[in-house]
Amino acid sequence: MWAAATGPMVLASWVAAPLAADVFGRDSAGHSLTRPLIVALTVALVWQFVLVGVLVVREQRTLRWKQLCSALWLSAPRLENGRTSRRLWLLLIPLSVLFIAVEFVPSLPAPAERDFATILSTEEGRAFLHQSWGWFTVIVVMFVFNTFLGEELLFRGYLLPRMNAAFGKADWVANGILFAAYHLSQPWTIPTILFDTFILSWPSRRFRSAWFGIIVHSTQSVFLVIVLFTIVRSNGS
Repeated sequence: MWAAATGPMVLASWVAAPLAADVFGRDSAGHSLTRPLIVALTVALVWQFVLVGVLVVREQRTLRWKQLCSALWLSAPRLENGRTSRRLWLLLIPLSVLFIAVEFVPSLPAPAERDFATILSTEEGRAFLHQSWGWFTVIVVMFVFNTFLGEELLFRGYLLPRMNAAFGKADWVANGILFAAYHLSQPWTIPTILFDTFILSWPSRRFRSAWFGIIVHSTQSVFLVIVLFTIVRSNGS
């Protein structure tokens, strides 16, 4: 299952996007990989959502919402005694702050055309996105499947609940390592993502709720969408 998710992402990043570069041409920033990368990675992330759906149907023989929530840990966090507690949701605040703080940890250098943050920080990159509502929509779709319907639904929703039999109490550690290794499409991010293991995998496992990983991971997407929206609707001056 890890390979079924990782393989398409690697192919999208290192094979499909470069091959499609000539079709898309260069954008206003002079980059040839930005647009094909966005499209290829979005398709690969959507595939993860399809993969989870196929696996759940095969396992549960149903797509009823109640059964899906149980199978994918899409339920309220629970204490060890099985009881739910609204106070547990408050843990999302420090976890989100910690997750954001990790983003500022120095990471390995990334190729400019493959690093979205670098593209957004340049005037050429902002010019490419200015009034580009079509690309804005595609990027938002990519973010949704990145931090909810794709990566998190697969790793914290489907894989993590089923890893205890193989890894015991270290299931969340194994899940985090697999998640870091999954980023072979962006290998320079792997060291930083290893820091995220505790922030995403541990609370999801401890409280048997994939919402911890989904919500904390999505803080990144929400921030980027706000930045993107500001750039797209700007007057360009």
